[in-house]
Amino acid sequence: MGSSPKSGTRPGRTLLRQEVVEGIKRYILDERLRPGDPLPTEPALCEALGASRSSVREAVKILDALDIVEVRHGHGTYVGRLSLSALVESLTFRGLLSPDDDFRVMADLVDVRELFERGMADRIVSSLSAEQLDTLDGLVVTMRETGAGDGHGFVAADRAFHALLVAPLRNDLIGQLSMAFWDVYTIVAPHLRGFTHADEAATVAAHQNIVDAARAGDTTAFLKALEEHYAPVRLRIAEARARSRG
Repeated sequence: MGSSPKSGTRPGRTLLRQEVVEGIKRYILDERLRPGDPLPTEPALCEALGASRSSVREAVKILDALDIVEVRHGHGTYVGRLSLSALVESLTFRGLLSPDDDFRVMADLVDVRELFERGMADRIVSSLSAEQLDTLDGLVVTMRETGAGDGHGFVAADRAFHALLVAPLRNDLIGQLSMAFWDVYTIVAPHLRGFTHADEAATVAAHQNIVDAARAGDTTAFLKALEEHYAPVRLRIAEARARSRG
């Protein structure tokens, strides 16, 4: 008989490992360490936490996967970037795993992406600098010249566009969440049966309308442009969901 993946894991060992994980996190907070700051050596962590080397190593692996710490081989362990990579991995896996939930995940991601941009519309429009607007225009040109068929170039320009759109908010959490949800969407979408991509010309035009409205300082037009951008995406998700059920 085959054994389950967890058959070799003892409850006591799992509890101890989690205690060491929490101990390292508590150390980072107590010492007010920042991303990039070095952590004590492995022997020092063992002594400080009263844990074995194997427990510390397992805990560091867990924290490394969560981007809370970063292991630089040959150099030591440092406080990580604290990015949302674990969230991206989790949402992506959920979107790809369940055929019943995948389109629901996609719809939710679109709602959240639009929520950030619509909810902060006034601040975005009033805060975008002339240089940032020029950069947004340049990204639209890149999208127009590369085309969706180019793959990486079009997608990279689209991602950079939405990242720059929320950059004036100077809110790192909104920026990270916005990009995390964008990344999950672009990873999951190609795997959904029946899902079709947006009309290339319409996508480029919607992005241009967003820039033009922001440059004119017209929040109403900006909101309309966002609606025109996201409405077709929702429609394609709904249509694909209906086809998959049929």
